[in-house]
This record gives sequence, C-alpha cells and structure tokens, in this order.
Amino acid sequence: MKRMTLMLMFAILFSPAIIAQQDIVNAKSHQSAAVDAGQPGDASLRLTPATEADRELKGGAAFPQQSRAAQKSQKPSKPSSEIKRPTMEGSMVGYIDNAIIGSQIRVRVDAAFDNDSPDRAEFFYAKCGCYRALNGTAIQAAFDPNAPGPGTGIPTAINFQELRFNLEYAPLRRFSIFADVPFRWIQPQGFVPAQNLPFVPTNFGNQGGIGDFEAGFKLAAIANPNTYLTFQFRTYFPSGDSYKGLGTAHYSVEPSVLYYQKLTERWALEAQLGDWHPIGGSAGVPTGNSEGFAGDIFTYGVGPSYQIYRGERVRIAPVVEMVGWRVLSGFQSLEPGFKEVSGLDIVNIKGGVRTSIGNHNSFYMGFGQAVTHDVWYKHIVRFEYRHSF
Repeated sequence: MKRMTLMLMFAILFSPAIIAQQDIVNAKSHQSAAVDAGQPGDASLRLTPATEADRELKGGAAFPQQSRAAQKSQKPSKPSSEIKRPTMEGSMVGYIDNAIIGSQIRVRVDAAFDNDSPDRAEFFYAKCGCYRALNGTAIQAAFDPNAPGPGTGIPTAINFQELRFNLEYAPLRRFSIFADVPFRWIQPQGFVPAQNLPFVPTNFGNQGGIGDFEAGFKLAAIANPNTYLTFQFRTYFPSGDSYKGLGTAHYSVEPSVLYYQKLTERWALEAQLGDWHPIGGSAGVPTGNSEGFAGDIFTYGVGPSYQIYRGERVRIAPVVEMVGWRVLSGFQSLEPGFKEVSGLDIVNIKGGVRTSIGNHNSFYMGFGQAVTHDVWYKHIVRFEYRHSF
C-alpha cells in the first residue's frame, strides 16, 4: 500500500513534466519528418545552424507546435504559497496552545489531582452551592439562592479527569476554525466538617458528563515555516451541568496571542499570552457586591523544545513549559466563608515528550507540577494524540 501511494504521488507530481517532454519529442519528430519529406537537393527544406537559431529567436514560427510545447514546458508553475504550511508536528508543546495554522483532529486525556478551590473565580466550575444554605445564618449577606455550583458541602479538594475531542479546520493558510468537546469526571476527596459550618451540608459524590463546549478561530499575522504569530479567539459555552461541577454556568471568551519560532533544525520556542474573561457569572459576596464571583484571569506560558532524535519518519522531542495564571478579580469559597482572589498567582512547570511519526501523526505525554501555594491542581498527567490532514 505504501509503495502504491508513493507511485501515485510520483505520477501526480511528475506527469505534467512528462507530458510536456513528450510534446517536445513529438514536435521534433514532426520536424524530422518534414525535413525528410523534401528532396535531398532542396536547400529550402534544410536547416542550417544559422537558420535554426534565427527561427528560435523569432519564436519558432516555422514550427508552431514545437513553440507551443516549449512555452507549455516553460510556463511557471502556479504559486503554492496558499497551501504550503509547516506540518502540524512542527508544534511540540503539550499545554501551550498551538500557534501553527492547520487542519487537525486531536484527542486529549487529562488526570489532575488536588484542586483545593474548584470554584475560584468560576474558572473551573461554578460558585459553590453552599451559598444556597446560608439563609438565616450569621453570614446572611452571603446567602445566594441562585448559586449554581455543586453542594451544599464545601470540598477540601477534588480530583478530576477530562477527555477532549478537538477538531480544527484551516480553509486558508492563515486562518482556521476549531471546536472542542470535553467530557469531565470529578471525585471529591473530602469536605469541610459539618461542625465547622453554620449549616448542615449536603455533600455530593462523584460526578461525570459533558463539560463546557468551546469554539473559536485562529488568524495568523505571520505564517512561514520558521515563524508563526497568531491571534486566537476562544469562546466557552455553558453546556456542562454546573450543579454537578461540570461547568461554570456562564459564557466566557479568551483572546490570546500565540507564537511559534523555529530556532534551529532541532530547537523551537513557543509561547502564549491571553486573558480569560467571564460574561455574566454568579453574584459576588455579599450578593450586592458590584464585583461578580467570576473574575478575569491573565494567562501566559513559554516552552522550548529540542528534537533529540530525528529519523527518516520518527522524531522525538522533550519539551519543558512554564504556564502561569494571574487572577485579576473574583472570589473563592473557604471554610466557612469566602475570599476575594484578585492578585493571586498560580504557576506550573510542565515536562513532556512529543513523538512525531511521519508528517501527520504525533503523540504527547507529559506531567505538570504546581510550584506556587495556590493551585488549580497540584499535579496533572496528560496524554494526547494529534492527526493533521
């Protein structure tokens, strides 16, 4: 099958040149026949070198078929700049968004551990359902009957897993659209004891289902085999059940700038800079607060990679990424109250290896570790398969 594919590619690529060459050969055959058809002593049918050169300068008027064949063979090929792009394996990162524009299918699996503030700024899931139970308590001002998160128990930590299916389609070299469908499972690891709360909590168990759907587009300002500078706009849709901890219960948008730079044949550098902005969201604390529970989050990351192995079909590249978030506004739940989280910083270090097979397939496996006191998770393991087309 492989040999047949290569033969077909060869035929497609080289058939125009072969046809043009055949036209020239045919033209020469007609020319020879025309000469041979004259009398041996007829000088008018014999081409001297000077006459032949003169006719070439005049465009070969005596042999229009040959001229057309020559012009056909010399016709410049159609510019291919609109279809040439770095193959998707050019991006080696596993956590920073890919700046390279291209069509791809991606399957990603995450397993994360010890998220101790899952409702922080409503970034992971919606405002804790515990606020629904504060009516008639000492913190009545925080009572919110519309709090859309799980509860009413306050988890001390949760583990979660996500399975994501991503499709990106690039009709143009500099533009693509994409969609991301996530499935999420969460497991509470413990809850604030009831004696520490001003109400009797209702703890929740393990949950699972579809998460918040994502869609957006990429637009590259610079797009060449060595450099990509891309604007990305991502929208989050509240499709996950917030009462199960599967979504945020509000829309969000995330504009960002993505960068890819090939430094050498083996070294590359990739980076990301953006802002996650909630649209709507839950009421703040107290509920009359002008600031909502959800808040803006500034995101950034940088990741160098180095291809330690470059075979004919297989390439292996370790990559190290530093990914950070600065929470600019919003709240998070505590025991037994709440906390404003503006100015809070979270930083992770991610290490992984990407293995590329051919020009269309790659696998990534990596591990992330929080290096700050505040976390979205303390540890994360990621596996990814990517196919470009």
